Amino acid sequence: MVILDDAPKIPAEVQYKLDNEVERLYSKLKNVGWNKKACEIIAPYTLSINTIKKEKGIKILAHSYQTADIVFGIADIVGDSLGLAKKAKDVEEDTILFCGVDFMAETVKILNPEKTVFVPQKERDCTLADSITAEDVLNLKKEYPGAPVVCYINTTAEVKAESDICCTSANAKKIIENLKEDTIIFIPDYNMGVNLANLTGKNIITWKGFCRTHHAFTKRRLDSINNDSTATTFAHLECRPEIIKEVDLIGGTGDMHRYAKSSSNGKKILYLTEQGFIDRMKGEYPDVQFADSNMICVSMKMNDLYSTLKAISNPTSKNTIELDETVRQKAFKSVNRMLKY
Repeated sequence: MVILDDAPKIPAEVQYKLDNEVERLYSKLKNVGWNKKACEIIAPYTLSINTIKKEKGIKILAHSYQTADIVFGIADIVGDSLGLAKKAKDVEEDTILFCGVDFMAETVKILNPEKTVFVPQKERDCTLADSITAEDVLNLKKEYPGAPVVCYINTTAEVKAESDICCTSANAKKIIENLKEDTIIFIPDYNMGVNLANLTGKNIITWKGFCRTHHAFTKRRLDSINNDSTATTFAHLECRPEIIKEVDLIGGTGDMHRYAKSSSNGKKILYLTEQGFIDRMKGEYPDVQFADSNMICVSMKMNDLYSTLKAISNPTSKNTIELDETVRQKAFKSVNRMLKY
């Protein structure tokens, strides 16, 4: 959250709206540790953004790794990569503001070429997406002829365009199990590729790409925070294989969300994934006890209310996602195949 001195001014005649906004924010954010004063500080921003999006007909999509003020303050739809990709196709508005990293907004544009898609600010990097190029994919296909290319959604549109099918952590296992081939190229997440090979028994050709957030989480860190034997440990597939061996459950954030939703009051859960998702769960399921992972994606946290307000007020080419149409059409095939799972 970045708050500057030049907060939006709320006219005195609608001050009651600001008071209501503070109460709305506090009802959710108190479960994440926010106090009333913090909600008072961000309320002018969230009220202004929500007013503008209604006036302009803009739908705001946000990934679960965003900060709590974005997730509970301004987002219309929150979810994991697969959920957001599916829901983006059903958005009626002509304009979508995506709070996340660039490749996620590109996926929305791939599926919605007729819509305007923009972000608070472009160049929100991702170590996975940045680790591989379309040329790298073509070289892999030459080296392993006949092996289908499954690309993780954390890739650029150009990489998706050269892949056979896209996947997310929520459906990667199912997609790989349903491919008739026994040898499969999986890019770019090395940890996930190894984990999927262990889960499916297939020969997975991997790539040396890593999510810096999940890869940085080591066995030593797990031992230092996993001090409650009654808590269920649930690791993201991007985690190191040695972490996967130590936990009770594995999957994507969609799986984690469903598990939290079905958990009884007082259930203790340690999710090994980005802290933003855990904060979201605290807000949505206050009767479940969620331990903090303190795993932070700095790229996801670069979006803030100030840049979002600036972008939604006056979007420019620095905010807008544009794709080469030939690339988009090729990428659409791999992404659309993914949506069947």
